[in-house]
Amino acid sequence: MGYDRTIRVHADFPRTVTAAKQALAAQGFGVLTEIDMAATLKAKLGRDMRDYLILGACNPQLAGQALDADRSIGLLLPCNVVIRSEGSQTVVQVVDPTIMVTLTGLDAMTPVANEATRRLDNALTELAEELNG
Repeated sequence: MGYDRTIRVHADFPRTVTAAKQALAAQGFGVLTEIDMAATLKAKLGRDMRDYLILGACNPQLAGQALDADRSIGLLLPCNVVIRSEGSQTVVQVVDPTIMVTLTGLDAMTPVANEATRRLDNALTELAEELNG
């Protein structure tokens, strides 16, 4: 079972990060957290790795609806967005919101997951069109 929605773009890492944040914002998602895994692993383990950033993206309206359906859904929030270098490309991945329905088994989560999927897919499409021409 897949748990991600992924695009590959032909843009450098910094440009992709900036464009991804803008595409998410256009769909109502704010970035609550940023985890620079490359810097963290270097600082904590002395380990080098390619650029790897985790964004914690949240759409407050959808998060509120999800929490109304299941107070424990916070374990799966915010939506994680990974931006990472891979060869000559930059990969952008978002967690598939339908995982919330699968894991909780709650039908009430379906409309929330569907709307989150629609918005995240729109952000990925916008990002791919902007960066891949």
